[in-house]
Amino acid sequence: MRYLIWFLRVVLFLLLLGFAVRNAETVTLHYYFGYEWQASLVLVILLFFALGVAIGILSCLGKISRQRREIATFRKKYPTVDEHR
Repeated sequence: MRYLIWFLRVVLFLLLLGFAVRNAETVTLHYYFGYEWQASLVLVILLFFALGVAIGILSCLGKISRQRREIATFRKKYPTVDEHR
């Protein structure tokens, strides 16, 4: 199983490397007030992907902390058999 996971990692790395090599052209992003930014297409895609992941994780943190508080409340309210020992 460990070899299968490493094989999949290598395949994924090679696919992403091939994607990066094929999309190395420079692109220009135009912002407001005449500001523009030139960067490699792969860099722009990876940057916005990472930004999306970070926003997704931050949006889940509130729900996760609320669920942890609820679990702690239920554990105090309804102790299990193991906690009585």
